[in-house]
Amino acid sequence: MAAAAAAAPKARTALDETSKTGEFKRTDAGFRNQIAPGTRFEPEAGRYHLYVSLACPWACRCLSVLHMKGLQDAIGVSVTHPTWQRTRPEDPADEHTGWVFRAPGDPPLSSATGFGSFPCTGCIPDSVNGAANVRQLYDMANDTTGKYSVPVLWDKKEKTIVNNESSEIIRMFNTAFNDIAKNPGLDLYPEALRAAIDDINAWTYPAINNGVYRCGFATSQAAYEAAFEELFAALDRVEAILSRQRYLAGGVLTEADVRLFQTLIRFDEVYVVYFKTNKRFLREYPNIAGYVRELYQESGMKPAVDMYHIKTHYYTSHPKLNYYAVVPRGGEAWWEQPHDRAAKFPAAGAGAEGKL
Repeated sequence: MAAAAAAAPKARTALDETSKTGEFKRTDAGFRNQIAPGTRFEPEAGRYHLYVSLACPWACRCLSVLHMKGLQDAIGVSVTHPTWQRTRPEDPADEHTGWVFRAPGDPPLSSATGFGSFPCTGCIPDSVNGAANVRQLYDMANDTTGKYSVPVLWDKKEKTIVNNESSEIIRMFNTAFNDIAKNPGLDLYPEALRAAIDDINAWTYPAINNGVYRCGFATSQAAYEAAFEELFAALDRVEAILSRQRYLAGGVLTEADVRLFQTLIRFDEVYVVYFKTNKRFLREYPNIAGYVRELYQESGMKPAVDMYHIKTHYYTSHPKLNYYAVVPRGGEAWWEQPHDRAAKFPAAGAGAEGKL
């Protein structure tokens, strides 16, 4: 492990990915293998393990689909602590902070700057490799990117990372494991809607999913304002779509909804304050608000939402943005209130023939 780590580039986080003009430029994921029958990575029960943070929207997409497809018994899960810690505390020259593993009964952690006390509620340690942090997993897999993100889909057989790109992991979960899934009939990427789904993803990702980060991690006023305008134009577009139909791609829930939901559920409690996306709260958009309520309350979505982990991570892990790790109280849980989507669009349902 030490030799592989020594060969890797300087460790970094998303906060380091800004251009000379202050724009946030997210880098691509580094592990892009596929699980499929007849390949190196066969879809087998018990072979794979998913590492997530309940704070990370990209990781929670994967966790949502894992639950929706009924793969809980086939694919194991580990959950990090929400507050980033030093990943090589024994090396004073290495200041990288990132995702660490803890057990629920472990002592609370403070921020990397020594503030606050944040319990290990909801954490699940690494039962596969015994790693102390996600960085160690990347070292085991001979990573060359230097960015130690979640999700991580791990192959226990070959002891390596299969994939760390959430958009690809959710498609693998959607189809590759149907022979062992409890809900194989659910198709979140149905053939008839693929063109529509791809089109939606093509503008919601840069403008909304990544757009909130482009606002929050911008280091110039011009970069922030450009991202801000694009974000709210896209949210207006979503509101208009949802005024006409129940889901983004039409009358059935698809991966486009799963992908967008994980950003929307974080918006009012985190992004409005922390990332300065303060033109409007999402609860002020009547159709988006109802849509978020419905998706939160559907089977498979709710287990992937933990507002303690969400708020604690963002407000305690980036000293440049919130040095003292003070976590805002927030308002009422409006996403738990009843929604009217079924009444407005009674013929809608799950993708393909699956149940939700």
